[in-house]
Amino acid sequence: METVKETIENSEMPVQSSAIKQWSISVVLMVCVVLAFFDKISIAVLFSDPAFQDVMGIGTDKTKLGWLMTSFLLAYGFSSIFLSFVGDLINPRTCLLICVGAWGVLMALMGLATSYEQLLFLRVLLGIAEGPLFALAYSIVKQCYSSGQQARASTMFLLGTPIGAALGFPITSFVLGAHGWQMTFFVMASLTLVTLAVVFWGLKGVKLKADAKLAGNRKRVTWQQHMRNSQLLFKTPAFWAVCLFNTALLTYLWGLNGWLPSYLIEAKGVNLKEFGTLSSLPFIAMLVGEVAGAFLSDKTGKRAAQVFGGLLIAGLSMYLVLKIEDAVLAIAAMSVSAMSWGFGVSSVFALLARITPASVSATAGGIFNGFGNFAGAAAPVVMGYIVTQTGDFNLGLLFLVFVAVLGSFVLLPLVKKY
Repeated sequence: METVKETIENSEMPVQSSAIKQWSISVVLMVCVVLAFFDKISIAVLFSDPAFQDVMGIGTDKTKLGWLMTSFLLAYGFSSIFLSFVGDLINPRTCLLICVGAWGVLMALMGLATSYEQLLFLRVLLGIAEGPLFALAYSIVKQCYSSGQQARASTMFLLGTPIGAALGFPITSFVLGAHGWQMTFFVMASLTLVTLAVVFWGLKGVKLKADAKLAGNRKRVTWQQHMRNSQLLFKTPAFWAVCLFNTALLTYLWGLNGWLPSYLIEAKGVNLKEFGTLSSLPFIAMLVGEVAGAFLSDKTGKRAAQVFGGLLIAGLSMYLVLKIEDAVLAIAAMSVSAMSWGFGVSSVFALLARITPASVSATAGGIFNGFGNFAGAAAPVVMGYIVTQTGDFNLGLLFLVFVAVLGSFVLLPLVKKY
């Protein structure tokens, strides 16, 4: 199996005119992730909007609301696993432009939806369109950055996760309060045009290639060779350990993103106006954790230990949220939990890069991200079911605590080696 060092030596690194130009590539990817998270989590703000619930015929059925998030994530995971291989065979810039364009069309159609079934179907299509994003971003980072830069480069686009949530929740809340639920989708659709321009011009001139194309004048890897390389990947226990760990990592993320608005409003007594400000704090903390974690990861190289500790502390800190009655203090504890999660996740793609060969990087990234999102997809509907059956939101969050703590220990066997 090809090592990271061999990957760097054998790959044709694009020549950049300046450090600013080189690092702007990750900024472009971050903009894509920000938009994707706007699209993903905007629906969660509508979970507490009576007008939206009435039009969709949902009422107060939280399980049905959870399916709007879960259906997206299931399709997202399926697409990430089974469509991300395209990034190994086709230029990732082209793939990225097609994906972003599809998001805009689908968000506009959601604003025109008149039934729960229509919206559910469009959420599935959105999940399919967004599925390859992280695999494509991971593929571009591996081509454009050395192993000593990959954690920082990956973190720059991963910052789109907390930034998207930190901005998406209050922006959606503002648009919802001022113009109604339909306009929230139209605003997201309009932001797609800006993102398309950023991708087109930001990656113009960057020497990207399909991952399966080897450097120099050597021949492109055939489909059969690609399958053989993939089989080697599938036989690597460390790869599957990281994939299993990632399921816990993303279960935490999607459980938090899916139910944070409703939890703060219904369990902690926060009103919609206050929510717009308070909801940003955990995700700002997550952003700080990711930035700090990225620099520490590249400095120490202790990838596995960092992601293990980050998720473990995130789970333990989330448990404190359940014990605190005051809304502000509960959000402070939730912010510590989110910061720890960000500290760990900043190194997870760099850890994946250490154990996967370059010829199947998009495939590895797709499987890694896809399986994680398949499991994470269960979080919104499972939490919705728990809350519906028990009437206790804290029990829903307790589910996330167990998943985070237990999931972190999956990575223990890799801590010494990686």
